[in-house]
Amino acid sequence: MKRFAPSARILFAIGTATGALVAAAPALAQDATVAPNEEIVVTAQKREQTLLEIPQSISVVNAERLERQQATSFVDYAALVPGLSLQQANPGETRVVLRGINTGGASPTTAIYIDETPFGPSTGQSNGAILAGDVDPFDLERVEVLRGPQGTLYGANSLGGVVKFVTVAPKLGKFEGRVQAGVETVTDGDMGWNGNAVLNVPIGKIAALRVSGFYREQGGFIDTLGIDRDNFNDLTSYGGRASLLVQPSDTLSVRLTALAQNIRADGRAAFDADPVTLKPQATDPTTGASTEGRLTRTQYYPDKNDVDYRNYNGTLDWDLGFASLVSATSYSTTIQHEVTDSSYELAGIGDAFFGNVGTPGPRGITLPATVSSKKFTQEVRLASPSSTTIEWLVGGYYTREEGRIFQRYLPFALDTGESLDPTLTLPVGPGGANVTFPDFVRAELDSVYREYAGFGSVTVHIGPRFDITGGARYSHNEQRTRQLLDGALLPLSGSPIGPDITNGKSDENVFTWSVSPRFELSDHTSLYARVAKGYRPGGPNVVPPGAGSAFPGFFEADTLISYEAGIRGETADRSFALDASLYYLDWSNIQVLVVYQTGIGPIGADGNGDSARSQGAEITATLRPTRGFDVVANIAYNDATLREDLPAGNGGFAGDRLPYAPEWTANLSADYEWGVGGGATAFVGGNVRLISDQEADFDDAYRTQFGRRQGIDGFATVDLRAGARFGRFNVTAFAKNLGNSRGLTSVGSVGSRPGTLVSASPIRPRTLGVTLGADF
Repeated sequence: MKRFAPSARILFAIGTATGALVAAAPALAQDATVAPNEEIVVTAQKREQTLLEIPQSISVVNAERLERQQATSFVDYAALVPGLSLQQANPGETRVVLRGINTGGASPTTAIYIDETPFGPSTGQSNGAILAGDVDPFDLERVEVLRGPQGTLYGANSLGGVVKFVTVAPKLGKFEGRVQAGVETVTDGDMGWNGNAVLNVPIGKIAALRVSGFYREQGGFIDTLGIDRDNFNDLTSYGGRASLLVQPSDTLSVRLTALAQNIRADGRAAFDADPVTLKPQATDPTTGASTEGRLTRTQYYPDKNDVDYRNYNGTLDWDLGFASLVSATSYSTTIQHEVTDSSYELAGIGDAFFGNVGTPGPRGITLPATVSSKKFTQEVRLASPSSTTIEWLVGGYYTREEGRIFQRYLPFALDTGESLDPTLTLPVGPGGANVTFPDFVRAELDSVYREYAGFGSVTVHIGPRFDITGGARYSHNEQRTRQLLDGALLPLSGSPIGPDITNGKSDENVFTWSVSPRFELSDHTSLYARVAKGYRPGGPNVVPPGAGSAFPGFFEADTLISYEAGIRGETADRSFALDASLYYLDWSNIQVLVVYQTGIGPIGADGNGDSARSQGAEITATLRPTRGFDVVANIAYNDATLREDLPAGNGGFAGDRLPYAPEWTANLSADYEWGVGGGATAFVGGNVRLISDQEADFDDAYRTQFGRRQGIDGFATVDLRAGARFGRFNVTAFAKNLGNSRGLTSVGSVGSRPGTLVSASPIRPRTLGVTLGADF
């Protein structure tokens, strides 16, 4: 996360028998409801195609699978997709990692789409890496996950791939609705509940409106020390979608969609842990009292994290005969309001500068921050009809994004939590004259990102079973930033009295491409290969006062070339399916945090390292031995490492694994559904998920102190579910994380918690619940 962080000195951290195989993309592998002759249709290549026609690695998880497995967040989706891992340190803050492509930092390596709309900030100037968008899955049609770089059709930030949420379109001539409600309880925590509803209303013969809403409350399970709060990390998420479809003819349609979602977290979903074992702290660091094995976090000022998504899209689809014209216009906003108790990260500062302010007592520092982005996009493309000879697509893309980060550092009384006046009067003027500063630190970063791109692809069918798809994209981006730093800490650190204002700019031209041959071994099995390039924009750097002429004013784009081969197929009766792929990713000029020596001490800023590589294999096998019974197994192996040492001060060396990229992940899912008479059905099912050991972010301070990288132990989870449908009514009971595993999704850096403790974010403990639903 990019932040302006003073710490003593100002720091800106600102595959087999070819005719008999099924390589159903994980869509097939994970969709128990697929009829024997039904094809899965996806839009991965920006035209409707069946999975067998896609010459690249793709997973699709449909709505029924999401609902049956109670997948309500990104953490749940990750269990269903090979090669997808997450770093989640706080509700509403999620870093998505595909095939291990991650070095930390604030810029995303995976592109997120909602239908035709790119979602979230494109750059680290608005913390795009961790504000990926934890979109609620209610009334989604499916989630498509494209692995490997997608620079040709999806552009910037798709180094690792694309996660695409496809919403349910309004249905013409059909009135329907659905309601759902549920309750759950978490071990050693509070109760939670949810309610959802959707309504589809036809408007005459040519239009329809679909409206859905959801509300979820998840109970907390971590207690605070200092402030005495039980289960403080509760979470509320609520919002909805509205979509209007107007289709005056078979050749013309217009769809308008609006999405809103609010996430409200009353505290970080993280506990204080031993830096070596990552077990919960055993004693209260202030009183020495035993914590009795509970998950606890020391905190003297209430943390919070509020994240709001707004997304508006208008899509025109016009069949002109010789080609189809698609115009997609969108406007979206992401706003995060976060408050963090930074008393331990900034140890001593509160007492040193505000010890005489207000009532006597120890002082702490809190960090309130607002991060926002406003994003306009326009894409126009023309695509030929389906053909057995040549198919083509050409398009243009434009985006303009405004980003802003606003932060202050404010004092408070540790013993009471009372906020204190941050005004300081210091003798730092001419001749020792007093100067009054209304802020201790005030930091602002305003940015504008513009991108223009032209792209195209063509598929040439060489005979009835062999085709080659090639594509290219030329992108130009321009970035401008204005940063301001002001407050008493500037002269206290030896810098001139502020405000210190720095303007930055950068311009880049990037060419990306892809080539994908595909050969059909039979009507149900195909082989494919793919070579493709992706990129991530560079940009202006955050430059601190006194940085000197050697401090870089900008950092460069990084690029990735992927080499992949795979097989996808299925038996004619769909009783067995197999999807397998091998890949090698060559990542150059990787973006990392670089520490520079300046006149005011070491400064962390965005920069570039040398190279990294990721290689591995993914396989999904589906077995349907009898009607209603399906077993899905997926396993992914990933070896993602640095090829060269990172710049000094980063803590990364050649051969180190990339952060949050487990070597092995696996998921085994089984479901059985049968009739119980009177038209009613019942089902039982379960999942076993395994994640191997992984490494946390590069952390030079941790490596210096403990002589190694911070590692996270692997873990396993077991989920069970059972339910029944009686006509229009259904009920599902579930148990998630049945063994109450304390697996971790993120570990913070050393020095930010009491003593040598670190912040550790766990998966949710054992959760039991029941959901009721009705259709009408």
